[in-house]
Amino acid sequence: MSAALSDQLKALLDAPSFIIVATIQPDGSPQLSPVWVKRDGDDVLFSTTTGRRKEKNLRRDPRVTVLLQPFDAPYTYAEIRGTAEMTTEGGQELIDELSLKYTGKKYAEFNPDSVNDSPRVVVRVTPRKVVGRV
Repeated sequence: MSAALSDQLKALLDAPSFIIVATIQPDGSPQLSPVWVKRDGDDVLFSTTTGRRKEKNLRRDPRVTVLLQPFDAPYTYAEIRGTAEMTTEGGQELIDELSLKYTGKKYAEFNPDSVNDSPRVVVRVTPRKVVGRV
């Protein structure tokens, strides 16, 4: 069963706030990555490339936790627990959209070395539970 995001949490996800994505390593230990984020309804979307640790972890075990903690409001936070689905469809479009949101530039302009990246992956997190102070 999906969990709904509050209007305040939606607004924070729509702003250029960073999230920390937690995945599960093969040995059961956590792996954390700061990433850019977008919201689609109550789902949380972020981008990675094939072959990165978080992508490998999510292919093996789709359980994921996303932590949002705005830098300008450190006592405001939300932990979004859920499951991830991945696709390469729309991967380049998503990273360009996120790069414009966070840097004002398309991704290739912001990170010229990205032309050598592996294919982009769209990660869609469907919330199962939301906890925190938002």
